[in-house]
Amino acid sequence: MVERTVVVRNYTGVHARPASMLAELATRFQSRVWLVKDGQQVECDSVLSVMQLAAVCDSTLVIRADGSDEEEAANAFEQLINDGFGELEKV
Repeated sequence: MVERTVVVRNYTGVHARPASMLAELATRFQSRVWLVKDGQQVECDSVLSVMQLAAVCDSTLVIRADGSDEEEAANAFEQLINDGFGELEKV
């Protein structure tokens, strides 16, 4: 199992669109992937579960991945979240 800690950077947080992006990303890997916020852990393959975390801007999340491609999965989730789900304002 691998873990990564990330901070939600996009202003609107993990609303429906980012949650669906995370769920879709989870389908690309053999590994199971979870997000943890304030002790609550949810599996990333469910949009509703991810939204229940209520991760707003500046929330700290832990990505947990376990399986044959856990490193790749954790890296992909970390990049998507760090990139603000494509919602970071351009300056």
